[in-house]
Amino acid sequence: MFELAALTPRLPRRGRGFWFSLAIDVLWPVVVVFVRMRMAGRQHVPSNGGVILAANHLSNADTVSTTVFTLASGRVPRFLAKASLWRMPVVGWIMRSGKHIPVERETGRAAGAVDPAVQSLLSGECVGVFPEGTFTRDPGGWPMKAKSGVARMALLSRVPVIPVAQWGTRDLLPHRKVLPRLLPRKTVHVVAGAAVDLSDLYDRELSREVLDEATERIMAAITTLLRGIRLNEA
Repeated sequence: MFELAALTPRLPRRGRGFWFSLAIDVLWPVVVVFVRMRMAGRQHVPSNGGVILAANHLSNADTVSTTVFTLASGRVPRFLAKASLWRMPVVGWIMRSGKHIPVERETGRAAGAVDPAVQSLLSGECVGVFPEGTFTRDPGGWPMKAKSGVARMALLSRVPVIPVAQWGTRDLLPHRKVLPRLLPRKTVHVVAGAAVDLSDLYDRELSREVLDEATERIMAAITTLLRGIRLNEA
């Protein structure tokens, strides 16, 4: 059963940092009033300890919808995001305040984000990641082949990987648009599933074969959840 984001929820505040917390407080009522945020599967998100939330990527609004879902699930998210955001006015303050993890995309340094992400996970944080690394280019909006970073993070840290599917964010904020389309009110679905079982891969060498297998399991779980959302919407 879907739950709607509430206007005055009890959200975790500890560890959000000043600027990230301010951004949440400003955006939360806007999201609740102007977006019909339908969530399910919050019980799959552990209440403590390191965890990866792996979600499909459709729009710049995905970070907001995933943040709403994560906070409603009782956790504060730390996102892997493109390093250029840290160099932007105000946005950079939010990224540093929220202890998010910069990724130098399209460079040889992109893999360097895995180490700080693993350290964050081992310290008990909830790390949000979009395994595809960019918006899906599939015409139907289905997930593309993912990069191996999420698999490497999962196998090195051995924390649960919770698959998350979202749908409707592209209607809210289409690609290459800056301002969201708040009216008419859009519906956004965010659904989490049970942790992806990777335990049989933990003690194997991190070969390309093992990383591909872990990545495929994670993306298959996300795609299955997304299929369920879209079938229910049809």
